[in-house]
Amino acid sequence: MDSTAVTAPVGERLRLLVAALAITTTVGYGVLSYAFSALLGPMSRELGVSTTTAVGASTTAVLVSGLISIPVGRRLDVRGGRGLMTTGSILAALAVLGWSQVQNTFQLYAVFVAIGVASAMVLYPPAMAVVVAVAAPARRTNSILTITLVGGLASSIFIPLTGYLAQTFGWRTALAVLAGILALITIPLHLFAVPRQTPKPPTSARPAKSPARVLRDPGFWLLAGAFVVHSAALAVIAVHLVLYLVTLGHPPARAASLAGLLGLLSVTGRLVTSVSVRWLPMATITSLILFVQGIAIALLPVVGRHVAGAVGCLVLFGLGFGVSSIATPAILLDRYGATGFGTIAGMLGTPTTIAKATGPLAGAGLAEAFGYRPLVLAVAVACVVAAAGLALTRRVRPRATM
Repeated sequence: MDSTAVTAPVGERLRLLVAALAITTTVGYGVLSYAFSALLGPMSRELGVSTTTAVGASTTAVLVSGLISIPVGRRLDVRGGRGLMTTGSILAALAVLGWSQVQNTFQLYAVFVAIGVASAMVLYPPAMAVVVAVAAPARRTNSILTITLVGGLASSIFIPLTGYLAQTFGWRTALAVLAGILALITIPLHLFAVPRQTPKPPTSARPAKSPARVLRDPGFWLLAGAFVVHSAALAVIAVHLVLYLVTLGHPPARAASLAGLLGLLSVTGRLVTSVSVRWLPMATITSLILFVQGIAIALLPVVGRHVAGAVGCLVLFGLGFGVSSIATPAILLDRYGATGFGTIAGMLGTPTTIAKATGPLAGAGLAEAFGYRPLVLAVAVACVVAAAGLALTRRVRPRATM
């Protein structure tokens, strides 16, 4: 039996924790990730920088977040989440407030380095590590699902909110307001709802195994390869889809609306994944969804000039858009257990986050050299390859002596 079940909080304490993390991750993603798109235009114009330069700051934050995933995960495993997530919330609020005052490119990039550090401390990965550490095994999947379902609303809430604030008060004031929202909501919730330390196993439990053991497991490298390739593919579509739909003949407003299907369907995909786990292993379910994604996006160049065809392809592709949020912790738990989960998740999160940050840039180069059709087909191939990698992990089980 998993030793964390012995001391895991139950009832009201767990519900409070899950509700708190659902709220803080929603606000965190909304302010630290999605607000940027609504502020990109006015910010770039006032600072006198190109859109590419400004986007580079956001990319820097993603890279920094990925690079510190492992030390953050190790800290979570040793000390628990309260101190780290509370500190991350304070840093996030100060960084966003600092963002509202930047005057040049250097200051913009410095602020986004801080945002990247804060993001690694307060978004899904640390939230999942906290839940895994304190929840009984039978309650982990539903807890994670609740957090990601609520978190999936972040873009729908904060992109229009940020746009309204920027249009009404200016982008600097909008950021100051968002910094206040971030501070007032996330700091107290992390301080009072997140447990102080990771529960300790009883003295009769076997000695903990080092999280580094996963590096000797060939299956881990299959998992890492699959999620890296898939993360890069999703990032490419997230950035380039609207422009590609325009090249297919759709007006910009319609193209943006069609692309919005991905966010809406990502919530549906998470629900489908969580229900399906009653009958199939998570790795198998995820592999099937990724395969469907590959077929759907491959058909987009063929049928995407028609609205119905584009909708059909994007609905199927969108089902897998948020699946990794559910699949990653479930697969890692099934394969390696809860011991050292934060560190193990960080080992996987570092390369996948880097792929997410650099994928759109590589995609832009491919599109510029060969056009958007080969880029979309490359995304399709990436999804199918990722599906195959996940399917193979079921055949490569970790050694018992790891």
